[in-house]
Order: sequence, then structure tokens, then C-alpha cells
Amino acid sequence: MISPPNIFRYGADGLRSVLAIFSRSPNELGVNEALSSLKSFAAAMIAYYIALRIGLNRPYWAIITCYIVSNPLAGAVASKAAFRMIGTIIGAIVAILLVPNLVNNPEILSLALAFWLGLCTYLSLLDRTPRAYIALLAGYTAGIIGFSAVNAPDTIFTIASLRVQEIMIGIFTATAVHGLLLPQSVTVQLRGRIRSIMADAERWSADALGGEGHLADLDRDRRRLAIDLNELHQLSAHVPYDTSGRALQIDLLRALQDRLAMLLPLGSAIDDRVTQLRVLGSHNDEIIALIKDVRAWLSPNDEMNPNIRNAEDMVRQARNLEPMLAGVVSWPDALRLSMLDRLANLLETHAVCREIQRLLDAGGRYRSLGVRTKLPFIKKRPLHRDHGIAFRGALGTTLTVIVGCTFWIATAWPEGSNAVVIASIVCALFSNLDDPAPVARRVFYGTMFAIVVAAGYSFVILPRVADFVLLIAVLAPFFLILGFLQAQQRYASFAIGVVLSFPGIVGLNERYDSSFATFANAAAAQLAGVLLAVITLDLVRTMGAERAAHRLIRAGWRDLANRAVGKGEPATAAWISRMLDRVGLLTPQLLSIGLDPSVPLRDVLRDTRIGISVDELRRFRTRAKERDVKLSTIVLRSVHDHFRLRTMLGTADADAKLLRRLDLALSQLGRTANRDDRRLAILALTSLRRNLAPTAEAPRAKGAKP
Repeated sequence: MISPPNIFRYGADGLRSVLAIFSRSPNELGVNEALSSLKSFAAAMIAYYIALRIGLNRPYWAIITCYIVSNPLAGAVASKAAFRMIGTIIGAIVAILLVPNLVNNPEILSLALAFWLGLCTYLSLLDRTPRAYIALLAGYTAGIIGFSAVNAPDTIFTIASLRVQEIMIGIFTATAVHGLLLPQSVTVQLRGRIRSIMADAERWSADALGGEGHLADLDRDRRRLAIDLNELHQLSAHVPYDTSGRALQIDLLRALQDRLAMLLPLGSAIDDRVTQLRVLGSHNDEIIALIKDVRAWLSPNDEMNPNIRNAEDMVRQARNLEPMLAGVVSWPDALRLSMLDRLANLLETHAVCREIQRLLDAGGRYRSLGVRTKLPFIKKRPLHRDHGIAFRGALGTTLTVIVGCTFWIATAWPEGSNAVVIASIVCALFSNLDDPAPVARRVFYGTMFAIVVAAGYSFVILPRVADFVLLIAVLAPFFLILGFLQAQQRYASFAIGVVLSFPGIVGLNERYDSSFATFANAAAAQLAGVLLAVITLDLVRTMGAERAAHRLIRAGWRDLANRAVGKGEPATAAWISRMLDRVGLLTPQLLSIGLDPSVPLRDVLRDTRIGISVDELRRFRTRAKERDVKLSTIVLRSVHDHFRLRTMLGTADADAKLLRRLDLALSQLGRTANRDDRRLAILALTSLRRNLAPTAEAPRAKGAKP
């Protein structure tokens, strides 16, 4: 499982990465990573000094905490610190409650701590925001404290107090240093990302309207926009903790995310309708001219051009060009109505996004009525949740602790508790991955690398160190390189293995111990703990990227089936948000195994549009007459059956019976309703027909009975 040639590969690659910065241009020198490394080292040494001065017996936990909490962005450090503090306190309380009551039954105590860590892992995997650190820290802090106090349960409160102090010192120090020493603002990065996302979104919408862009380019831009929106959401979670004096308003950010999320389904729907109208030869000159004007308006170079029409004027024209809805509506007219409605919505959405961007740039000093009316409805962005994967991650973590404790109890190994603690931390940190075993192996390589370097420090360098200043000087080269590697995604897991191992193994305790037996036991515990985590994660938690992708797609089908028979007012914005989050998760999974994500992406966007159409039909049903209620209910039930079958079988085309019901509803639904309700029904049914059966023949004016 662990091939010896890989042990130092990441360390050597990382060192080459550090040396290579001198051959780069000034803009590529990795200044931000170097500054982050310097601040992490400064925070770690200050925390270590404070922990030593107040007499804590394992001050190296303060160093480890500083590096785990550290982030190039000051706001991210502060948010992680706040959540970690809460989690640490909860974990300490749980340990204080469990150990004294169960210490005489080590098997039951081990099970209790294992199940507690499993529960916390489960909760952290469901909450895919920085708030998940609360559950994460509550889980493994209880293990750090509880397993350390097994041999001395009467000192549990003292041990808990010491561990909490060590971790808190690291948290506070890292937060202070990153927040005060040349802080890198989340707000600054967000402003840059917003400008980039807006440019990408407007370019993609213009390409989609043209109906002439290369399909691969459109797919690439769609993927990028979905991933950008997920990144924007993750960054915005740190805004309330930003140390910048001009932090962005969180309500405006959420409003922008909400509006931007609408662009992908709207743009892809317009692209589909434009293509179909061109195939049917049903475009007219006015519509072609309007689309041309909208594309010009979306051009970043032409926004201030006096010859460019304003958005409000083009929205009015789109509404005026909608076909009459008296009598039977032909299929080309239904497509034209759908395209013009989505086009008007796209224009309005882009206009609001531009205004919100101006508000954010201006610090939110004014708000138009259009923005004010939207902000009260903005809620926290719902994300995809997979209870099955969360349970699987919790199971892997729980089994790791149980197996480790069984070995510890059976062998009576004095360092067994440390091995269990390290194994539980590694499992908790990486259980959110679909296939965490390769990442855990890199942690193992980092651990082995740390042991070799620690041996040199412990028996060659540290015995010659006489004071704290000299200690900082000899530790600086290693920790500065380590911090630089940690700031790079490629080496982050390797660096975590070094961070978790080096401070404790090298002997950064209250007293220096040059005993080889102590060193060997500590090193063996670290290796055993990480190796146990690797084996358990490989056996229990591993899920291939392709299988994980199928789970995401099936989750959308399952939600659609439930949505079609749902009650109450449908939350369309929440549906779009969750589906785009799945796009953001799906893309890197497929790319990681060399598969083209374009087709799955188009399928997910089609499912997103189906969900929007289902919501429109449900809204129509709430104010329809009895005959229309029955007919719309039959259609919705058929959509439910279709996606329930698709979820079970993995795939299923829309059958002829479903198409007949859609065609009949399209010709009959809302005939006696007012124009607005009829319009809503036709929009919903047209979109359902196009997205459920995109390759089917155009429907006839009248269909068979359902």
C-alpha cells in the first residue's frame, strides 16, 4: 500500500517548488504564500513561548493549532478560529462528562468516544460551510483529552484545561498575527472575484444568445461560472470576520449570489429555444434584432455607449413581442413565448447584478427600489447534502477509533492513546473527500518525512541550543518552507502530515528530552495512527469519482420526483442553488478521472430547468379551476413517476404516455383562465416538453386523453 520510493517524493518536490520561485517573474514569486508562511511561523513561535511561560506541559499543541488554523486570508483565519474555539470547548465538556463515569469500563469508554467522533464527523459532512469546524473540533478534541486522561481519570479536569489552553493560545495567536500583520482582506479578494465572475457571466450569456458559439466553449464557461459561484459562496462565509474596515455587506453578497445563480438555467434555456426556433424557421426580424441589442448591451466595452438601448426598454419590447394566447397555441408560438420570457428575465437579472456590483464597489451607500425589494427574500444558500456519504464517513471514523482502541487495550502500549488520537484526527480531517485514501497516504508520507527531519533536530541540532532565540533561529528554515508548502493546494496534505507529527516528535514540550526511547515511541505512535487511518479510509470510505458523480445526478432526480408532488409554495431559488452546487461538485470529480463533464453538466442544467418548470406548474395549480387542477396534477404525477423510475434504473427516457399528457395539457390547460395564468401554464409545459424530450417531434395541437 505504501511504496518506499514515495516517502520523500513530496518532500523533494516541495523543496524544488520553493527553490523554483527564484526563477519566476516578480508576479509569480509566490509572495502571498511566503507572507502567509512567515505569519504562521511568527504566530506559532509566539504561541509556543506563551505556552512555555505559563507552564503548559504539551505546548506543541499550540504550534500545531497555529498551522492548522492559518490561512492567507485574515477573515478566514478569524472565522475558523471562532468555530474552532466553540468546538474545542464542546469537546472538552464531553470528555469531562464521559471519562470519570466510564473509566472503569475501557471498552465502553472507547465505544462512547468512537461514536461521539462518528456523530461529529457525520454532522460536519452535512454542513459544508466553515461552521462545520465546530463539529469537527468537538469530535477529535474529546478524543485528545479523553484518551490522555484514561490512566489518570481524577485529573481529567486539569488535562482538559491544559489542552484547551494550548489550543486556545494557538487559535488566538494565529488570529491576532494574521489579522494585524499585513492582513490579506477577504473583501479585497471578493471584489476581484466578483468582477471576474460578472465578466464571465455576461460573456457566457452573450455567447448563449448568439446560438453560434462553439459548444465546447459554452460548456467550459458554464462549468467555470458554476464553480465560481461555489467559490463566491465559500469566501462570503468569512466576510463577517474580515478585519478590513470596508467589509462587504453580507445581504448584498447573498443577493448577488441569488441573481447570478439564475443566469445558468436562463441562458441555457434561451440557447435551446433560439436553436429550436431557427430549426423551425420561426424567428422573425424583430426578435433577431432584439437579441442583437441584448448581446450589445452585455458587451463590457459597450455598456456606456449612447447607442446601446437600456435594459428596461428591451424588457418591455420582449414582453410586447410575446404571442397572443387566445385559442390553441401553436408549438412555435409556445417556443417563442418561452424564449422571450426567459430573455426578459435574463436582462432583468443582469441589470440587478450590475446594480449590486456598483453597490458593493460603493460600500452599499445607496440602494435602488429594485434591489431593496429583492434583499428581504434572500436566505442562506442551500447546499447539496448526502446523508449516505456522511454516514459512510462517520462509519469510517468510528471504526478507526474502535480498531485503534482494541489494539491499544490488547497490547497495553503506553503510546497507544496517541496513535488513536492521530488516527481520529486524520479521519476527521479528510472524511469529506470521495476518495480520501490517496490524500491520507500523502499525510503518511509527510509523517515519515517529519520523523526523519525530527531525528536530525532531536539528536544533532537541539542538544546544542541554549536559549529560545537560538531555538527560533534553528526552527525557522524548516517551518518557513513547511508554511510555504501548506499554502499550496498540491502539497497541503503532505504538509498536514508534517505539522501533525514534527512538533511532538521533535520534543517541543515544556522540557527537552533527548531519550531515544521517547523519540522512537512517539514516532511509532504517529506512524501507526496515520497508517491505521489510511487502511480504514481505504476499506470503508473510498468511493470512486465516477460513482460519486452518479450519486449527485441521482440526487437531482430524486429531488425532482419529490418536487413534482410537493405541497406549499415551491422555493425555486433554493432549488437552483442546490443544483448549481451539484454542478460545482460534479465537475472536478469527472475531471479528476479524465472524463469530459460537458454532457453531465448539460444534463444537470436540463434537470434544473425541469425543476423550475415544475415549480411554475405548481404555482399555476394553486389558482386554477377544478378541471385545470386535475389536468396539471396528472402531469405532475407523471413527472414524479418518470423521475422515480429514473432514480431506480439509473436512466429512463420520457415515455410516449408522458408526452401525450404534456401535449394534451399544452393544448387544453388554462383555456378558461386569465391571460397571466394561461401564460404561466404554457411556459411551464413548454419547458417541460423541451427538457424531458429534447429530441422528440414537435407536439400536435391536440393530444390523446391522459
